[in-house]
Amino acid sequence: MTADTTDTVTTPEPVSGSGVRRFRSPLRAAPAPVRHLARYAGVAPFLAYIAVFLIVPLVAIVVGAFQTADGSFTWSNLDVALHGVYLQGYEQSLEVSAITSIIPGIFGLLIAYAIFTARGRAATWLRQVVITASGVFANFGGVPLAFLFIASFGSSALVTGWLSNIGLNIYGWGFSLYTMSGISLVYMYFQIPLMVLIILPALEGLRPAWREAAQNLGAGSWQFWRFVGGPVLLPSFMSCLILLFGSALAAYATAEALTSGTIPLTSIQIGTFLNGNVQAGQENVGQALSLGMVVIIAVMMVFYVLFQRRSAKWLR
Repeated sequence: MTADTTDTVTTPEPVSGSGVRRFRSPLRAAPAPVRHLARYAGVAPFLAYIAVFLIVPLVAIVVGAFQTADGSFTWSNLDVALHGVYLQGYEQSLEVSAITSIIPGIFGLLIAYAIFTARGRAATWLRQVVITASGVFANFGGVPLAFLFIASFGSSALVTGWLSNIGLNIYGWGFSLYTMSGISLVYMYFQIPLMVLIILPALEGLRPAWREAAQNLGAGSWQFWRFVGGPVLLPSFMSCLILLFGSALAAYATAEALTSGTIPLTSIQIGTFLNGNVQAGQENVGQALSLGMVVIIAVMMVFYVLFQRRSAKWLR
């Protein structure tokens, strides 16, 4: 007894109302502008922070720099800010910033390179110690840092006395903690650790394959850094110098506590205006000084962006 059997494969049809509900966002039914704004809701706190602490003060500085005390337009604030002791303040601020960015930049690069090339278990432990210490020192400033150096390198301080006992009278050589050289020395305390922190990722971005390829072609260490490593690292190094320059230019509390405002740095001069120590008719000169600082930082940021784009081409 035989029978023909035919197997039929059927596809089950979807059953509506099967108890499985799909979640549908209420934003799907919202108008297009509402959906567009909802995409950026996560960055709203950051945008609010930028508006309150950057855009609003910047607008106030720009407006105040061209106003008199009664609100009328004037160029006199900028004229005063670019002459006399205020122009000297810009010059000395730029000088200190340049010194405390180039010298710490070089020393910081050497320290970071030593950490980068160290190998072994002890090197890993030392790396963590140096990075942690750099993070602490880079954020240590203000009045405590000024007091630390006064207690250590003041005219009758501890380290100064030790040096005098071995015949090194640094104050007899013309050094003073309360001059430009003293401020530069104090700034290096936090500038060198900062350089270590910001240049180390750039060193780690150098691919080992580049060195291996150079060695296979017969290049030594000098040839590698001259033709490969140096050109690749240079944009990142210049970017770090710009960051150090901006950090030194904007520093205020350390220099103010160290010199009590006797050295005419622009940041100290602006602080004097904010404290109300102004002459009649010059209430908004501080705004003009701040506008000059903003212009300097803006120019430096243009170069920073250019260097960053150049370095990102290789260190991806």
